[in-house]
Amino acid sequence: MDWEVAQWAKLRGPSSTAFSDLLSIDGVSERLGLSYKNARELNSIIDTQLPGRPRFRCEQVVVAGEAFDIFYRDILECIKDLYGNPDFADFLVFAPERHYTDADKTVRYFGDMHTGKWWWSTQKKLDKQRPGATIVPVIISTDKTQVTVFRNKTAYPVYLTIGNIPKEIRRKPSRRAQILLGYLPTTRLEHITNKASRRRSAANLYHACMSRILSPLEKAGLDGLVMQSGDGVSRHCHPLFACFVGDYPEQLLATGIKTTECPKCDIPPDELESSTTPFEIRDFDAVLEALATIDIGALEFVQACREAGIKPIVHPFWEKLPYVNIFQAVTPDVLHQLYQGLVKHLLGWLAEACGSAEIDARCRRLPPNHQIRLFMKGITSLSRLSGTEHAQICRFLLGIIIDIRLPGNLDPARLLRAVRGLLDFLYLAQYPCHSSDTLSLLDEALALFHDNKQIFVDLGIRNNFNLPKLHATRHYASMIRLYGTTDNYNTEYTERLHIDFTKDAYRATNHKDEFAQMTRWLERKEKIVRHDKFIRWQLNINPFTHHPHPPDLSFRRTQTLTKHPSAKAVPIQRLISDYGAIYFREALARYIAQQNHLNETLSRRRLEDLAANVVLPFRSVAVHHKIKWVSVDAQGHRDPCVTVDSVHAKPGRAGSSQRDDAVPARFDTALVNDGTGDSVGVKGYRVGQIRTIFSIQQRDALSLFPPTSQPPKHLAYIEWFTPFSSTPDSRHGMYKISRFIRSGERVASVIPVSNIARSVHLIPKFGPVAPRHWTSNTVLEECDTFFVNCYIDRHSFVALR
Repeated sequence: MDWEVAQWAKLRGPSSTAFSDLLSIDGVSERLGLSYKNARELNSIIDTQLPGRPRFRCEQVVVAGEAFDIFYRDILECIKDLYGNPDFADFLVFAPERHYTDADKTVRYFGDMHTGKWWWSTQKKLDKQRPGATIVPVIISTDKTQVTVFRNKTAYPVYLTIGNIPKEIRRKPSRRAQILLGYLPTTRLEHITNKASRRRSAANLYHACMSRILSPLEKAGLDGLVMQSGDGVSRHCHPLFACFVGDYPEQLLATGIKTTECPKCDIPPDELESSTTPFEIRDFDAVLEALATIDIGALEFVQACREAGIKPIVHPFWEKLPYVNIFQAVTPDVLHQLYQGLVKHLLGWLAEACGSAEIDARCRRLPPNHQIRLFMKGITSLSRLSGTEHAQICRFLLGIIIDIRLPGNLDPARLLRAVRGLLDFLYLAQYPCHSSDTLSLLDEALALFHDNKQIFVDLGIRNNFNLPKLHATRHYASMIRLYGTTDNYNTEYTERLHIDFTKDAYRATNHKDEFAQMTRWLERKEKIVRHDKFIRWQLNINPFTHHPHPPDLSFRRTQTLTKHPSAKAVPIQRLISDYGAIYFREALARYIAQQNHLNETLSRRRLEDLAANVVLPFRSVAVHHKIKWVSVDAQGHRDPCVTVDSVHAKPGRAGSSQRDDAVPARFDTALVNDGTGDSVGVKGYRVGQIRTIFSIQQRDALSLFPPTSQPPKHLAYIEWFTPFSSTPDSRHGMYKISRFIRSGERVASVIPVSNIARSVHLIPKFGPVAPRHWTSNTVLEECDTFFVNCYIDRHSFVALR
């Protein structure tokens, strides 16, 4: 009880004052048998008796005659903590590897950081000096963030992780593979009145603080040090600065490059829109030579830096780090460059080209799906959208502009191709693994946008495309080859860390001298978490055998239904009236006839004759309203199972007269495998709308089916859409399907639920103007023609194109 209360108080409990007030109630501490009587005594126990991660220190950095406080940890001790963590012992990677997708070893595979070329080339350089050394790639992230809604209070955290830990573990905050390395000063230097001097001082302050934090890497990177992994094995390791993760302002600050320029290469600012202008990574040696002129004189230093293409920064933090090229180390930023950058621009361009009212009208008329968020107020009036919301919009953005009317009756083909190219690039850039072939697809998608972007100029929306974030897309393929896929270094992960390491920490303070309190609060929380893991290890809770697998694009999901049905006995007549299963009896009779004559090839007429003789011995069936698919821990990283997809088939529910709480009916569409479908492509698949998910009692099944061909536990009544065409539309890359009608009636079948592969989202064919009488709840019934949305998730993007 003593430990459980302490754990609750520090991880999920109230403030320290509230906790002390609780324990001060007469008899509470005694009856619970606690060894502490208030928060101060508990903190003392945690501080003195529990081990934790390296402690923070506070030092002062002097820049331009002013002293600034910096809170940071010993970076080498932090690296040792991650490297030696027993939780990661089974997963650590110690050497670079070359992976191939074919037996002839001609198609290279890129995934985790150790499959990239940077680790290979650096290992070769290091082996010349220190044969057999182990590289520990250090990944540093910085990002200033708001900690208050009002008063404009900010914090400037620096995060650390290492590339030896697989990316699937690094990207999960719950696995604690990222360490808060320090807090940089957030001063605005308002005492410096000249803006240019203030900017220079801010840059010098940033680099002085980063140099203080990262300076131990200089000696350790050259000479190495012995480090012990969680399994007890010691190796001679060289921690090397490998990647810098940050948004565009952070990249400029770290590299010393001017605004509007590329922080990686020498392309002129007025050529950023070009897809063909050649460029080279900035000359790092020339930059180092320019920085060395600081000892000659101030004017010579400024002139040399100008000629080298950087700002005159006094000893940038990367100047003396071994095996480092800061311009190469700056990594792609999917969150800010793509979602918060290009996608944000694209939404504004489309609103201007197509009209805000029409785009919003189409958003309100999309059918529901597990992967789709319905923006019932539209998307054009939204402000301060997050990266997650931009990602949700991307899932249907291309589909809603098909057939839309453009000003001057311009052909929308170029618009569709431009949007498709950008979305394809976005999805391809986020693949968890890449090959030489998929990287070619990435370049082709970018070329498709550039070949058709002139439509926005013709519409009077843009004059040029000299956007640094657009140019940054030209670096993605080469960076994936160097450092592995983009999920190795996505700023989205550090954005999530702000909540735990910055915002929650700030709320736990009294807002006076907050950084000292924040660091103490974090240290105590980390100690509690570490002690909890120790207790679980001692008790042998959740023993686990590790079987690692490399990431791939396969769709490993497990289909599940609830143990008990949603309704135990639904009359067949209600299935017809409320569920829309109009031909339930006929479809089930055909299924029964087929199962009783599996060895025969039945013509349609013969099947109908056999079905006519089937008599159903029941009047009701048990019905489920939902099918779920849960994730599988395919890579052996102890990931929990979560729901990744679902389909609903449930009738509406009338609301009360006093409240408007009616629930509309929902019958989702799904992708059905006829038994010949593969993991990629539409061959062997067909789209159907699920009307009923039901099961037949065992005694009835025994009387209807032969003993050797008993039906599966769960069946589904599905209304079919037309088969997929041989190729998708060349403009937008989506397949067009319609209701499958025969003799004026919808064609339906009963199939095993196991044949349902996944949900599928259909985008209505709106025409030039969306019919205003359509609604999200009725559009599947009122519209006849649809486009199969291939952007709802990564699997649909791979499989439905």
